[in-house]
Amino acid sequence: MDLPIVDLSAYLSSSAAAAEELAALCSAVSGSLRETGALLVKDPRCSVEDNDRFLDMMERYFERSEEFKRQQERSNLHYQVGVTPEGVEVPRILVDEDLQEKIRMMPEESKPSIPKGPDPKWRYMWRVGPRPEQTRFKELNAEPVIPEGFPEWKETMDLWGYKMISAIEVVAEMAAIGFGLPKDAFTSLMKQGPHLLAPTGSDLRRHGCEGTVFAGYHYDLNFLTIHGRSRFPGLSIWLRNGQKVEVKVPIGCLLIQTGKQASRLEWLTGGECLAGMHEVVVSKRTVDAIELARQQNRSLWRVSSTLFGHIASDATLEPLGRFAEAPLASKYPPVYAGEYVEQELAAINLKGKKM
Repeated sequence: MDLPIVDLSAYLSSSAAAAEELAALCSAVSGSLRETGALLVKDPRCSVEDNDRFLDMMERYFERSEEFKRQQERSNLHYQVGVTPEGVEVPRILVDEDLQEKIRMMPEESKPSIPKGPDPKWRYMWRVGPRPEQTRFKELNAEPVIPEGFPEWKETMDLWGYKMISAIEVVAEMAAIGFGLPKDAFTSLMKQGPHLLAPTGSDLRRHGCEGTVFAGYHYDLNFLTIHGRSRFPGLSIWLRNGQKVEVKVPIGCLLIQTGKQASRLEWLTGGECLAGMHEVVVSKRTVDAIELARQQNRSLWRVSSTLFGHIASDATLEPLGRFAEAPLASKYPPVYAGEYVEQELAAINLKGKKM
């Protein structure tokens, strides 16, 4: 199944677009998030060259020694800035009994791969955008970490991060309109949120065997997640009907997924939009891409170009507008977004000691 591709150009230049065209685009965005938990977008502001520049730098970073990378580790800040080493993050599938029961009920062709332990991937967290001066959740709003020897780091991370946040904000506006909510229903809650550019690095020399699970079956704990195109495939998602789909992100496109705050979108829509489930596993297509990279003498680190768009930590999550009357609204009681994030981080072994 091919996910729908929404070109954001018409919305960005809305003065030149007919009202009917814009309404149809917004309906397509909200409909895809509701029915599949994902969609592909084209944003003229996010170029292939920007994505490649970011991937090139992150490949060079992940290729550095473990000793070097651990200098950027900040476990006391819940790994929400700096590097998360391989073997730390525990896949939700291993700690969530409800997910395990759900998987037992799935048909064989739709079941996820079961990991044997913590994810064999590194991740780097880079904060994007301003943070609040006063907050109840200091660990979620800490200052960024810059590794030595990468003078272009801040400029490269900020350039790609801000462009991806801009794309998420447009999709959030369009989704709100499509859901019949005010245009800023979601984006107003995202102001000064702990947005994180969070690329993963997976060593395909060590972990390139077909079936290796880099990121076990899980949902993202944030509001909306956006991915640029990786140089190695392997991401699969589950549609709302339970169908498993290996995602192919066309060149020039970005993948948007609903997170648990999208269960914050799930939370804000009273369960109408469910958090998108996904995994990253070495597939036959990944193995083919590894062989081609070897022939071309390219890096064998699989880097994901991922950004987590968050609701502000001190904002309250609760169903909005007409969703407050939804049949499942009572399952989503008011909670501070930061409190919700801390609970989720503890569940997957990322929450460390308080400051």
